[in-house]
Amino acid sequence: MKVLAADGISPKGIELLKKEFDVDVKDKLPAEELLEIIPEYDALMVRSASKVTAEVIERAKNLKIIGRAGVGVDNIDIPAATAKGIIVINSPGGNTIAATEHTMAMMLAMSRNIPIANETMQKGEWNRKKYVGVELRGKTLGVIGMGRIGSGVAKRAMAFDMNVIAYDPYINEERAKALGVRVGTLDDVIKESDFITVHMPLTPDTKGMIGMAQMKQMKKGVRLVNCARGGIIAEEDLAEAVKQGIVAGAAIDVYTSEPVGLDHPLVGVPGIVLTPHLGASTVEAQIGVSLDVSKGILAALKGEPVSTAVNMAPVSPQVMKVIAPYLTLAERLGGTVTALAEGPVEKVEVVYNGEITEVNTGMLTTAVIKGMLNPIMENEVNYVNAPGLAKERGIKVTEVKEKEVEDFTNLITVKAMIGGKELAVQGTLFGTEGRIVRINKFRVDVDPHARILVCPHINRPGVIGTVGTLLGGKNINISGMQVGKTEVEGTNLMVLTIDNDIPSDVMEDVKAIDGIFDAKIVNFYAI
Repeated sequence: MKVLAADGISPKGIELLKKEFDVDVKDKLPAEELLEIIPEYDALMVRSASKVTAEVIERAKNLKIIGRAGVGVDNIDIPAATAKGIIVINSPGGNTIAATEHTMAMMLAMSRNIPIANETMQKGEWNRKKYVGVELRGKTLGVIGMGRIGSGVAKRAMAFDMNVIAYDPYINEERAKALGVRVGTLDDVIKESDFITVHMPLTPDTKGMIGMAQMKQMKKGVRLVNCARGGIIAEEDLAEAVKQGIVAGAAIDVYTSEPVGLDHPLVGVPGIVLTPHLGASTVEAQIGVSLDVSKGILAALKGEPVSTAVNMAPVSPQVMKVIAPYLTLAERLGGTVTALAEGPVEKVEVVYNGEITEVNTGMLTTAVIKGMLNPIMENEVNYVNAPGLAKERGIKVTEVKEKEVEDFTNLITVKAMIGGKELAVQGTLFGTEGRIVRINKFRVDVDPHARILVCPHINRPGVIGTVGTLLGGKNINISGMQVGKTEVEGTNLMVLTIDNDIPSDVMEDVKAIDGIFDAKIVNFYAI
């Protein structure tokens, strides 16, 4: 496996990856060179400089994951990556404190005229009266976007005795109350605030969401801060509004196009403080995001789920802690269904019983589908493309949660419809070890660690021994055996754990044994 680290990734993360993979470090990588070399890499790490376009993704023949060492993923074509089954991850928490503190620093620097005061002092001037500032205490701060950074800014602003009004279409009253902020509409924030800071992603809806029309509705003396994404505040409108005195000042760290030249509308405007995208530029943050993304890449290249993936349903650390032990089991239940199916699967119902029903089990259901499709798809199936591939194949997938469960604390049942007939496989954890505990009506206790041979057979002496003798004669070792019974008199299910591959001719010999109804191999190495 090969990893490409671009854009000045912290050495701490690179060191972590080098323990497992070949890592090439190429800072300030030209777009043309990225296009040329990307086919040889399995993972790509970037910050904000490299543009991972649809063309780059199309040429990335081996790419499995793109890691953004930071929060924003505007420089990555996520739909193109998703369509190709490439995971995109970021580091949503690695630079939270850095960006939060930079926002506060910008607000203070702007309100107290620190940059211009320092500049003139360096020239030998003493302009004490000219640069009288304003206090934060008692002012109203409007926070647009109450994610991690917005919430952090609100918390720190309240420590400055500011009143905070927040706009976020996804925050509820309970969350707002816990944060100690008042929730309002966007118009409320625009009209009531003395300071306004934006902490939203850049989307078609948020691009230019604060323009001249909104600025004209703001309080006299308002000051604006943008340490989120360039373009949320319309740059040309802001420059004009400050020149006209509609807006008293602004502090901007991010821009529509970076880097910024002397011809940028915000450059040289008195009252506007500019920094070159320093929000995440602390030693601690760069180490943090580098380690976060490196750990995600390690997990992804080992076939494990990554909770920070942005092109799949997000999973909180709390939920991941609950479901993580079940992920491999869920995949192998899905793989068992595929191996035992007598034709294409038409519909899948994943039923959860027990305490696990209290958390979001969406990733577990995806794991089931991943396990089902991996043995039969030409291309790799992962947590990103599995749902889409199932849909393409016309497989309807549903989830059912039923709290009640007998015999087990938690139980996962995968029911598949094949040609109008149902095939059901159940699994649970014994401690931290996954077990298949039922195949159709047969109660078993199988460790799905490598390969199992599944044989429904007649319940009479000699059948099991004949199978064992046959496999032994072919140097195929049996490391475990289970016999599952059912209410159907005279019918049992033999499940053998096999240490070796079974050639097709041997499988035919097994099926030909008198009393054996069928024989199927489930190879968990293929899942």
